[in-house]
Amino acid sequence: LTACRRASSSFTAHALYAWHVGTCRSTRTNPFGAHVETFKLYGTSACHLCEIAQAMITAHTDQDLDVMEVDISDSDTLFERYGLRIPVLQHPDGRELDWPFTEVGLQGFFAS
Repeated sequence: LTACRRASSSFTAHALYAWHVGTCRSTRTNPFGAHVETFKLYGTSACHLCEIAQAMITAHTDQDLDVMEVDISDSDTLFERYGLRIPVLQHPDGRELDWPFTEVGLQGFFAS
């Protein structure tokens, strides 16, 4: 099971993230050779706000943007860091956007 999944995939499956830390690149190339940035959405499968955030993000994503869903419940370190803040969206450059997201905030975060 991989921790790297598209934003349109189901958010209910647990990822085995603890041993995948650092294995997913923050950028990739699509089949057409274009650069694609990968954002990370930290959350859990039992988080209804995470499902809302995932739906908002899916509405803003396109073929040049990837969102990797990271289930923090599989890592003590991630749970300690994000447990009270989820959902949290992380930019490929490391910046983070905490909930609540707004449409304008997401557009700006993705564009920057």
